[in-house]
Amino acid sequence: MSEENSKKEYSNGEVTITWELKKCSHSGNCVRGLHSVFDNKARPWINSEGATTEEIVNQINKCPSGALGFYFDK
Repeated sequence: MSEENSKKEYSNGEVTITWELKKCSHSGNCVRGLHSVFDNKARPWINSEGATTEEIVNQINKCPSGALGFYFDK
């Protein structure tokens, strides 16, 4: 699987954030809405420890392209 088609995952122990580059429309909603988690200048650009699980889920639900997703860890 190429880098472009891969799904990246980042967990804080409660929720796992998923990101698929190929789906991303680069709207910037994530960065503007929750910069403590989504910082396109940092590497990795997603810091799963940067906010509460509730804040992360609420921001991911605003992703217009569906490139960001989540699932709760067991």
